[in-house]
Amino acid sequence: MSIRKINPTTPGQRGMTSQDFSSITTRKPLKSLLVINKKKSGRNNQGKITTRHQGGGVRRFYRIISYKLPVDFVGTIEHIEYDPNRTARIARVLSSNNTYHYILASTNMKPGQKIEVGNENISISEGNRLPLKFIPNGSLIYALELEPNRGAQLVRSAGTSAQLMGKDNGYVQVRMPSGEIRLFNDNCSASIGTVGNEQHQNVKIGKAGRKRHQGIRPSVRGVVMNAVDHPHGGGDGGRHGVGGGKGHGSAPKTPWGQKTLGLKTRKRNRNSRLIVRTRHQEKRK
Repeated sequence: MSIRKINPTTPGQRGMTSQDFSSITTRKPLKSLLVINKKKSGRNNQGKITTRHQGGGVRRFYRIISYKLPVDFVGTIEHIEYDPNRTARIARVLSSNNTYHYILASTNMKPGQKIEVGNENISISEGNRLPLKFIPNGSLIYALELEPNRGAQLVRSAGTSAQLMGKDNGYVQVRMPSGEIRLFNDNCSASIGTVGNEQHQNVKIGKAGRKRHQGIRPSVRGVVMNAVDHPHGGGDGGRHGVGGGKGHGSAPKTPWGQKTLGLKTRKRNRNSRLIVRTRHQEKRK
């Protein structure tokens, strides 16, 4: 996939680029795998805003993705489709028992390609899905399970892939896209290859209205607010920084007064013991 430049017929299109949709083979999604995607606009069931800067946006239908396919599944890719709810492309697969599924499309998936799910009896080829213990060391994988039979939860964004590093005593070392190396149960399943649409991160939005179409509203800096609205707000006129000033505290804070720099927010859980090397250690190298 490449990036398509927009002809600058208006000022808003001068720096704009778009995705190349030449890999998409149909514009009509399968109605049986669509559900209404009702907008929440960042609000909870009480109508209170829990995530700021959301609202508006175009109407979308949600595509039901099969993150957990049955063992011995055999299917044929019919179409590569666009999904407005994710950065990756999706593939429409017709199984051997004439049922349709949507799966995440890898980089080189094409209509007519066979997809298999199983154990050691299937080939190690792109798009096939099998447990980690049957995948060779050094292979690139995506749609990775966090626990066996739970369905794909990790490495699902456009252009991402993890690498299988080694195996030992029922566990497999996997290098994540962040650089973190962690252990997985060797019965966890993964698909072979890299998630498609790898140039997604290079698209230039170009104008504010395009962000509004995505459902993202403008974000206002705290330093330009009043003191009653934000810990960074207030002051006696003129420009000022965040930390150290009168009434501003000693460090940047959220609108609710919690520190935003240096504060560890990752929860301590039982999976932390499976981390062999953190992503921070990888960056320091």
